[in-house]
Amino acid sequence: MAPRTRRGSFPRVVIERDTESEKSSSSEEEEDPEPEVQEEEESEELAEVENGENVEEGLGSKKKERVPITIALTKVCKVCKRKGHEAGFKGATYIDCPMKPCFLCKMPGHTTMTCPHKVATEHGVIPAPNRNTRSSLDYVFRRQLQPDIPAIRTAFIIPDQVDCAVIRYHSRRVTCLEFHPTNNNILLSGDKKGQLGIWDYNKVHEKTVYGNIHHCILNNMRFKPTNDETIYAASSDGTISCTDLETGISSSLMNLNPNGWEGPSTWRMLYGMDINSEKGLVLVADNFGFLYLVDTRSNNQTGEAILIHKKGSKVVGLHCNPLQPELLLSCGNDHFARIWDMRRLEAGSSLHNLPHGRVVNAAYFSPQSGCKILTTSQDNRIRVWDSIFGNLNSPSREIVHSHDFNRHLTPFRAEWDPKDPAESLVVVGRYISENYNGAALHPIDFIDISTGQLVAEVMDPNITTISPVNKLHPRDDVLASGSSRSLFIWRPKDKSEPVQQKDEKKIVLCGSEKKSRRKFGGVDSDNDSDDGTFSSKGKNFKSKKLGSKPTPKSLRTKR
Repeated sequence: MAPRTRRGSFPRVVIERDTESEKSSSSEEEEDPEPEVQEEEESEELAEVENGENVEEGLGSKKKERVPITIALTKVCKVCKRKGHEAGFKGATYIDCPMKPCFLCKMPGHTTMTCPHKVATEHGVIPAPNRNTRSSLDYVFRRQLQPDIPAIRTAFIIPDQVDCAVIRYHSRRVTCLEFHPTNNNILLSGDKKGQLGIWDYNKVHEKTVYGNIHHCILNNMRFKPTNDETIYAASSDGTISCTDLETGISSSLMNLNPNGWEGPSTWRMLYGMDINSEKGLVLVADNFGFLYLVDTRSNNQTGEAILIHKKGSKVVGLHCNPLQPELLLSCGNDHFARIWDMRRLEAGSSLHNLPHGRVVNAAYFSPQSGCKILTTSQDNRIRVWDSIFGNLNSPSREIVHSHDFNRHLTPFRAEWDPKDPAESLVVVGRYISENYNGAALHPIDFIDISTGQLVAEVMDPNITTISPVNKLHPRDDVLASGSSRSLFIWRPKDKSEPVQQKDEKKIVLCGSEKKSRRKFGGVDSDNDSDDGTFSSKGKNFKSKKLGSKPTPKSLRTKR
């Protein structure tokens, strides 16, 4: 029996090429409207299918008319979608779209590479005054509540060398980090899949991952004030969990989606979270602008939900003042950070509203005095208010910093150094990569918010992924960073120690060997397969540490 052949006609292939002649460019402009007409026809057919009208006719027309496949070889900008130019990362260099302002400072007239804020972060920043007070209320507050803060400013201690790491520790990207309140060597981490990781980074190999606590993104976690072996966590599955770290047994304190998935319009996700230790309350906020209070003694919700931000907007951050827990600071997608008095929490009763240009990723009171406010916004601005008793209509300083990210990254958050008595050092990851000896690296920046100066930028030649999640230890000179699915511990490099090869056992590789051969990519991703490893064969590398006398320091990598 003769074999049957298929006599279907193949779709027509149209190839668009880029030439230097004006004629070709004009012909391309004439051909542009055709795909637009086809897209309009396809959208009309989809509309008919959704309305349940002329379904058979639509299917028949699709069979008869074969849409040609277009292979475009022309340069298309990923930013403005126009032809003739390109924009984005070319290796370690970011090329701006000529139709858009500077990607870093969002101002026209120059490119990102020539931006004055890229040359010096303190450009345009007005330094803080030498005097410590601005009003009588501020003076009384400092005298009564913080008498033990030293007046002499100590030197910054920067953790600038990778001490140990766990590669591909999580199955998805890291979303939050938290140090144990009493055990200095324990680091807790959450990821996009809802897993909770516990890592003893002094013993390196002692690590545990609980994967049955939440079903999706673990956004925030806080330790229980009366029990350091219990941790609360808020997740995008709409639940608050209370987990025992020894046994891994978890109980749900609140579930905002008891009936399961009923559509995006009703699904509630929990983002911002903090604990008021004086009142014994867990505070959480959702993606509709509401605040919920949970009693830690009864593990039940108290009162009704309170609208604290614009209805329908995410509330991504909550922070209680460390000295006056009645003061609550919140931030969200409505471009505002708001200060509340918890003694009269009502919709629209905020004490102050702090406007921002775009989404506010994080907002924190200063860790020791509680006087200052630090916010991180998507408009590439870090804003500082020097006193909550002063003028809050405008920030004391705005520092331009690159953290405007895409949707496949955990939001960047500038974090205080809890050990700094001057409350001026913050740490934040950088989005735009830099060219360091031919490698495109994304440093972690240490910034002095009193002057806007870049104190140090730390990096490692084998970490080419972005590090948006960073946390400074409250007692030790340690920095923990989450880059993609991996965790890294940074410590200060002791100049008195001779250069030695580090123990290879301090780097733990998780996952298959096939994945371990690939290096980190320059762009972070949610996909499990988009991560690589920390190479064990590194090279001597220089990090820039900035100050009055900049001296480059060599970073030793794992060997």
